[in-house]
Amino acid sequence: MIKPRALYFILIITTIIIGILSRHIPGIPLFIGDILWGLMVYFIMRFLFIRKTIKWAIVASLLFSYCIEFSQLYQAPWINNIRHTVLGGLILGETFLWGDMLSYTIGIAIGVWAEKIVGRLNTQSS
Repeated sequence: MIKPRALYFILIITTIIIGILSRHIPGIPLFIGDILWGLMVYFIMRFLFIRKTIKWAIVASLLFSYCIEFSQLYQAPWINNIRHTVLGGLILGETFLWGDMLSYTIGIAIGVWAEKIVGRLNTQSS
C-alpha cells in the first residue's frame, strides 16, 4: 500500500498535468481548469498538513482559494507583472470572477469525496 503523503504528491502532480492539458484541449470549458485548481489546492493542504482533519483541510483550502481569487481585485502594476507570467497566471489568476469560487468549492468537494472513497476501499481491502 502506498503511503498517504506519497499518494497526495502523486495526486497533486496528476491534477496539475490534467489542469494544464485542459487549457490546451479545444472544447473543454475553462471552468474545468478552475475545478482542478481547487482540487489541487485541497491535495496540497492534505500533503502539507497530513495530520490535520479533513474538516481543517476543507476550511484551509477554501480560505486559500478564496483569498487568491479576492487578491485579483488588487491591480497594482507589480502584481500584474507577476500575473502576466505563465506561472504567475496559473497560481494567481488574472480576473476576479464569482464563478471561480464556485468552481474551487466543487474541486475541493471532489477531493473530499475521492478521499472518502479511497478510504473506504482501503478499509475493505484490509
